Amino acid sequence: MKAIIQRVTKASVTVGEEQISSIGRGLCVLLGISVEDTQKDVDYMVRKILNLRLFEDENGRAWSRSVMDNELEVLCVSQFTLQCILKGNKPDYHSAMPAELSQPFYNNMLEQMRETYKPHLIKDGKFGAKMQVHIQNDGPVTIQLESPAAPTDPKQLSKQEKQQQRKEKTRPKGPSESSREKAMQRSKADPNASSGAEGDVSSEREP
Repeated sequence: MKAIIQRVTKASVTVGEEQISSIGRGLCVLLGISVEDTQKDVDYMVRKILNLRLFEDENGRAWSRSVMDNELEVLCVSQFTLQCILKGNKPDYHSAMPAELSQPFYNNMLEQMRETYKPHLIKDGKFGAKMQVHIQNDGPVTIQLESPAAPTDPKQLSKQEKQQQRKEKTRPKGPSESSREKAMQRSKADPNASSGAEGDVSSEREP
């Protein structure tokens, strides 16, 4: 999932001649949903959008407060074009979630935002409509946000996690320590074998 988050003094959405929604100071969020997005992506985005510290505190210190801290508004607009992949000069949108799936997905995200924050401060446009989005950027401040890539192969992910756990638990051995251990093993196997000191042509070489 991708999002363009803009700090605004005001923003609104118009369809035709009708204004669908508007906000004062807060955040305008353009949201692009991918075919690979899951509930984990929703959780990540909701948490980040509502907690990004893009506003000043009561003393004027910048980057100190979130939209929730200052009780400001959020305007969300679904924008599948954020999932564009260029093929030459032509945009391709196959990575965007189809409308019949993305609409309930998007509505679920809005509902989660309202449950996490104050419902009346979360606004949105009109899904699937041709909208005019009026944004008065404050700063300007614009943040590009993307949810972490989901694993494509759960077995591979599990294998990587186990390898990482082993790395964390096992202290890496230095070259000298490793050489001494190999020499001891060779000595046990063959009492006449060399100790593996420098210049020993009988020393085994690792591939």
